[in-house]
Amino acid sequence: MARHEQGWLSRRIRARAARQWQGLLDRAQRRDSPVPRDMRDEARDLQQILTRYLHTTEIRSLGTRDSLSRMELPAGTDWRWRPEILRARNAIPALVAPPSGRWLSDEVALFHDCPKRALILRQARNRRATDLSDYALALEVMGFEGSFLSFSLGFPAQALEGLGGHHVVRLESTLQSERPITVYARLNIQQGPNTEKILRQMGDPIEGANCHRVVEFDLGYADMSQRSIEKVWLDVIFEAPFMNAVALRDVILSRHARAQI
Repeated sequence: MARHEQGWLSRRIRARAARQWQGLLDRAQRRDSPVPRDMRDEARDLQQILTRYLHTTEIRSLGTRDSLSRMELPAGTDWRWRPEILRARNAIPALVAPPSGRWLSDEVALFHDCPKRALILRQARNRRATDLSDYALALEVMGFEGSFLSFSLGFPAQALEGLGGHHVVRLESTLQSERPITVYARLNIQQGPNTEKILRQMGDPIEGANCHRVVEFDLGYADMSQRSIEKVWLDVIFEAPFMNAVALRDVILSRHARAQI
């Protein structure tokens, strides 16, 4: 398949398409009348495909500074994952003054009730020698007048396969904060109309750089039905975030079998 993509005919087809779009651009810059809407829609569709292609191939080519396969995780771990937003450059670098529920990527959404929306959520480059992921999620909060602030991280489909009460979901993270702040992690498991929620405090208040935290969610204690699991996501919740800057420098989610008692 890769040989076909790099073949002479495939390259000629892509080069011809690029020349066509270059010609359309040249004509659009010279004309005074508006460009037809269907042409703009076609260009947006192509842009989305190319953006996703670059995002996916960057993950494959650059990888991360430390392979997940070499990390020491609990015995019986059958799934491990670092979010794409921490592995490759995102198409949208930042959300500035976003409304609640706005998505930074396919994985990350920001939720709050701050009326002035004095918030910035952005992808930041990790440059320290101790950083294991290439990127971080940085949250800057100015005058916060709301009652809640969190961002949600959606699990990939692979994490849902066979997931049940015999599993423990493990969150390993590295955080930093300009001022002390208490952070919570809430695991949400949706089955039909019901959503089971498990809340854990991520240790002592986060203060300074490189605060390593490990939190486990034992699904054996969750009120789960026999229905198939439709969706799983993790909420990272910040308590009293007024005038602070918090960064999630790394996140590793995994699951392993719980001990049989």
